[in-house]
Amino acid sequence: MSIAGARETLAAFRQLPKDASKELRDASTRISEVEAVKIRSAAASSSAQSALVAPGIRARRDRLPSIVVGGARKVGRNRKPLNKIMYGANFGATALKQFRPHRGAGDEDYWFFSTVEKDLPQMVDQWGRAVDKVIRRWGNG
Repeated sequence: MSIAGARETLAAFRQLPKDASKELRDASTRISEVEAVKIRSAAASSSAQSALVAPGIRARRDRLPSIVVGGARKVGRNRKPLNKIMYGANFGATALKQFRPHRGAGDEDYWFFSTVEKDLPQMVDQWGRAVDKVIRRWGNG
């Protein structure tokens, strides 16, 4: 997903003190943490494999809202790493019968991107307000 004008905004932040970027990271992390909870909930209620992946969904500290999924932690009765089952749990599969059917080409998934896409306008609005607040505070030197 992308935010229009994000690249230019982040470039402008290079002119501000490092504390300005720290505040933006704090705000972006809060936005990401709220979204990660929603994605974990969607995954946990989607399928057995998705529920195994849910604990591996977390916010990443960055200047833009960012969420990561996966990792090497082993889950399930066969002790498979999260990163080995994440794609099948979210997108489905054509050959592996333990996963639901693949939904086709594009971003058609079961829970990750569909949840983010639904919440994206709110997240962009919150991030924009956070940017404005930080620039008002630090922009005048």
